[in-house]
Amino acid sequence: MEFFRFKKDINFMKHVSVFNVLSIITFLFAVFFLFTRSLHFSIEFTGGTSTVVRYSEAAKLDEVRSTVASLGYTDASVQNFGNSRDVLIRLPRTSEDADAQGAKVVAALQAKDAKLEKLSSEFVGPQVGKELATGGALALLFVCVGIIAYLSMRFQWRYAVAGIFANLHDVVIILGFFAFFQWEFSLSVLAAILAVLGYSVNESVVIFDRIREVFREPKSRGWSTRQVMNHAITSTTSRTVITHLSTEMMVLAMFFFGGPTLHYFALALTIGIVFGIYSSIFVAAGLSLWVGVSKKDFEIPQDELERREMNRKDPNFGSQV
Repeated sequence: MEFFRFKKDINFMKHVSVFNVLSIITFLFAVFFLFTRSLHFSIEFTGGTSTVVRYSEAAKLDEVRSTVASLGYTDASVQNFGNSRDVLIRLPRTSEDADAQGAKVVAALQAKDAKLEKLSSEFVGPQVGKELATGGALALLFVCVGIIAYLSMRFQWRYAVAGIFANLHDVVIILGFFAFFQWEFSLSVLAAILAVLGYSVNESVVIFDRIREVFREPKSRGWSTRQVMNHAITSTTSRTVITHLSTEMMVLAMFFFGGPTLHYFALALTIGIVFGIYSSIFVAAGLSLWVGVSKKDFEIPQDELERREMNRKDPNFGSQV
């Protein structure tokens, strides 16, 4: 399905050097903010108090948040816990005692609803947060290694190098946004980053696969590598628009209607999707051009061509099930 078809190839590679310079500048700014401002980690990473309360009827989360915020806990996380009556309140670590902190919140909530019941209150230590951070970093590392291995087997090492740099470009820029604006970095945001990695590599594979097909097409004889890439990317533009628009519609639905729980998850996905389109075209394809991808890399070996020709001459060719 195509919404539109271009009669002439778009010259994406004409200004690829300019876009690569912009990518480097954006990447360096993101790294700078990560080191100077750091990430604003949530309670899962820093530790704090976790309290679960139960209402007699469906809880009004906005009222709970305003009550907790009035106590000075503006960074508190409030969400349903299992059902609409149970509420999980996570408070950042402070100098207060964890039990006193939880009791203070429960007392404020009971002042507005005497039927409220406290189910549990516990302290999440920083050691747990450290283990989560380590686990998240390892997950990110394994994903990157898997991407390199897959692209190397599916195509070749040049595409693996270009693809992993493009994907890391997306990840670092997302982290840079969160560091600059001091948005809360939680486990859901980490999950969004891992999803963006998979989404970006899928987009890169589609473009790389199309580049390989165009290199092998007879009509591309005499074309330069830039012409092949322009034709390949142009031919996948309609698919890219459809895929990303439909995905972004779902992400925006989570952003506007998912509440605070899904807010930063959807925000990270939105940044990743936007920069994923950009990096797949100008970073991944651009880097593969810089590392020397050419028609020779995708030529079918002569013995393979002879084998295919012999199969075509076989009277039973195509009849095997």
